[in-house]
Amino acid sequence: MHYLLFLFCLAAACGQGQTQSAATAPAAEKKTETFRIAFGSCAHQDHPQPILDKIVAQNPQLFIYLGDNIYGDSRRPDTLRAKYARLGAKPGFQRLRGACKVCAVWDDHDYGENDAGKYYPLKKESKDIFLDFWQEPENSERRLHEGIYHSFFTGPNNQVQVILLDTRTFRSNLLPNDGSAGRKNDYRPHVSCDSTMLGGKQWRWLEDQLKKDAKLRIIATSTQFAHAYNGYESWTNFPCEQRQMLLLIRGMKANGVVFISGDVHWGEISKRETNGLYPIYDVTSSGLTQTWDGTEPNEFRVGEAVPENNFGLIEIEMKDGGDWLLHMKLIDVNGTVRVKETVPVKKLQF
Repeated sequence: MHYLLFLFCLAAACGQGQTQSAATAPAAEKKTETFRIAFGSCAHQDHPQPILDKIVAQNPQLFIYLGDNIYGDSRRPDTLRAKYARLGAKPGFQRLRGACKVCAVWDDHDYGENDAGKYYPLKKESKDIFLDFWQEPENSERRLHEGIYHSFFTGPNNQVQVILLDTRTFRSNLLPNDGSAGRKNDYRPHVSCDSTMLGGKQWRWLEDQLKKDAKLRIIATSTQFAHAYNGYESWTNFPCEQRQMLLLIRGMKANGVVFISGDVHWGEISKRETNGLYPIYDVTSSGLTQTWDGTEPNEFRVGEAVPENNFGLIEIEMKDGGDWLLHMKLIDVNGTVRVKETVPVKKLQF
């Protein structure tokens, strides 16, 4: 009898000890994964490009060239090919291409002529040279239609949609600044809506892309989208087209849109608030080699402008439970994070 009582008490004590141990055990750490998309623009093929190794050090899964990837500026196809070849021969470029997937859009200098649009006569020849250098497959849809716009899915569970816009092939002529726009720089906005940035076919294609299911959409545009008008090339010179983009995103209820852009020779993050729409971010990275000793005012800027060589980085932090955290960064040639904006992806939804 006493022996049985002893066993009962011993079992109870052991059970109590196990309960206390479980109660006091530290909770298991939540796992996180990170998917990285780096990007940049404005890289002269004849200049050193040490920043490419800084990009590789960030371990991106994807790098997007945003235009002015070479300074071609020639109506001679052989000259364009030779300048691409000089970029391709750079050891840093080869290391980048070997480290991650690389894709590109173009801007004016690799299109062939400064500030050129749809009337540039050699745009077909420029397209073929562009697609060959960036190793676009022969059966790619990009080779079957006019222009270089394209879209693909990547990232965790293929839930990140990358949309590459063509802001050159179909773009109407710019209006020279006559002083009426209140700035002393190059261009003034169109006041009528018969001008275009993307052209009808590309707009219809974009609408179809935004119908697709995605958790995050990275829209790559060579010139800035969400900044304040400053008189240089950008979507602000086509306010009807800029408004159409916002209305399309809202009308399609396309969640998770973030723009990335280049061109201006400085880096900055812009944030636009629009009625009926989540905040629209535009992360501008420029340039990989080219810089300018000044920046323009931008009432939508988040943090500081970066006038030194820089690249952009979007880190998608995926937490247990399915939540995504978006870290938008600008990093200089020393590897220093100069600007950072973090937002939960669920805040970029309707």
